[in-house]
Amino acid sequence: MVTAIVIFFILGYLCIALESVLKINKAVPALLMCVVCWTLYACGGGPADGETSERLLHHLGETCEILFFLMGAMTIVEIVDANGGFYFVKDALATKSKRALLWRITFMTFILSAILDNLTTSIVMVMVLRKLVADSKDRMLFGGMIVIAANAGGAFSPIGDVTTIMLWIKGMITTGGVLSQLFLPSLVSALVSMLCVSIYLKGDLVMPEQNEAPGATNNPDRLLILCIGVGGLIFVPIFRMLTGLAPFMGILLALGVLWLVSEYRCNRYALLSNNSHLKVTDLLARIDMATILFFLGILLAVATLQETGVLTSFGAWLNEASNGNHYLVTGIIGVVSSIVDNVPLVAGCMDMYAIAPTGDFAADGLFWQLLAYCAGVGGSMLIIGSAAGVVVMGLEKISFGWYLRRFTWIAFVGYIAGIGVYALETLLF
Repeated sequence: MVTAIVIFFILGYLCIALESVLKINKAVPALLMCVVCWTLYACGGGPADGETSERLLHHLGETCEILFFLMGAMTIVEIVDANGGFYFVKDALATKSKRALLWRITFMTFILSAILDNLTTSIVMVMVLRKLVADSKDRMLFGGMIVIAANAGGAFSPIGDVTTIMLWIKGMITTGGVLSQLFLPSLVSALVSMLCVSIYLKGDLVMPEQNEAPGATNNPDRLLILCIGVGGLIFVPIFRMLTGLAPFMGILLALGVLWLVSEYRCNRYALLSNNSHLKVTDLLARIDMATILFFLGILLAVATLQETGVLTSFGAWLNEASNGNHYLVTGIIGVVSSIVDNVPLVAGCMDMYAIAPTGDFAADGLFWQLLAYCAGVGGSMLIIGSAAGVVVMGLEKISFGWYLRRFTWIAFVGYIAGIGVYALETLLF
């Protein structure tokens, strides 16, 4: 049964990887893979029927937390964009030089992903990118760098990535420890990758037509929408700390407030026309449901690997085969996190090892910090290896094969450079 699940998972993964060849949307194999894997698990010797359904609903609940967060963040960004809020960001980043824009995009993405999270930051930066670059091929190159910079920025912040949040909540890393130890490795990882991407960029940009947002007639209203939208996103981790509720509740609060302001203050005249492009009910139609369904399928399919113990067994075998070499173990986990979701991988590692009073497994110990870095940054090696990658893939229509040819080696070089910097920090300090 376990072997069959792994085989079907690999087959489904190959279909996703060959999306551009098969001409089938990636959501199709993801959904089929999800159903087949869970059916095999239910019929092939898994727990009793009732318990299997309970486990499925448990994983569905965890997945829906991510999906609702994603849909809420996408809607907030669409509202800000439709009201012209991103023109301020566009003006701050605007330049005719492709390489200059690469530097600005990289640094802004890196910093924002630590403050917000890598998923939300990727959505925001892609929307800004569309106002700066007209050529779709150039946007794909910048989009690939956004994925790398967002994951690198999320790795050094306790609230920048789902995996760092997990480790932070469990007390395996602390805010001060992860900021002081992982900032420089994450920054070097992004910078090295950015220098590699600059090889592909030459000449000046073709700017898109400067079409003003019809509903945003004055800068104060635009600025208000931008501040409420971005402020709401920044408030999400604070809301989580204050209430203990899941992040999607914070994003729904931010969406509700922004929706209210958008409808009744900045665009009061839009209420007179049901066809206004600024109506939030119309903006909801822009949400890419294919990407949402893909996310649903891939996360639930990976959950079967977690339920069957495949991921945990892999981690145990890896630790034994490496003779406890933490750099090798976490390094390989980072590579694997680009293939399967890093959340169950990190969860499996957290179950395998306990926090020790001292040593490499103590709070802010070498193993936990390396795990936070590798699981976050390693996901950049494949376009579907991180939430940021999946979002950019859907928004800019980047194929798996294109990213594999152009960016996998770039992400890997940056990944190794960051590990090297962390090892140097450990030796010196």
